[in-house]
Amino acid sequence: MATLKPAKLRFYVDADTLGLAHLLTAVRSDVTYPGDPGGTLDGRVRPPCDIAPSTPDQDWIPIAAERGLIVITRDRRISQRSAERAAVRAAGGRHIAVTSRETLRKFAILEIVICQWRNIEELSELPGPYIYGITRTSSRKLDDF
Repeated sequence: MATLKPAKLRFYVDADTLGLAHLLTAVRSDVTYPGDPGGTLDGRVRPPCDIAPSTPDQDWIPIAAERGLIVITRDRRISQRSAERAAVRAAGGRHIAVTSRETLRKFAILEIVICQWRNIEELSELPGPYIYGITRTSSRKLDDF
């Protein structure tokens, strides 16, 4: 019997995209989300996430940053949310926001994230704070970061 190893968490999917979170945790052991019960994939054990889905942004953003997690979120208006941007900046957070203007269902959000995954991996190596907006065809750092 193979020995299970702890997963090294790298990505935190925000509560606004729990459908995406469930899809990603089915194929990646390094992804978690608020309320995640944990799980086992490919011999890696993902621990439960102690952040509740109802936790306000200003409370979970510093926790995710302290844990070194790259946040994936769906927020096409993130450039207009000064309090959230300030929380990311103060915590040294690293955020990737799906910013497509269209209304997106779960599969469309997954498509954008998968199309940009190599870029997300590269961005995960950069120190924070930052917020990048992604669409199917582009990735750009927000101007004030």
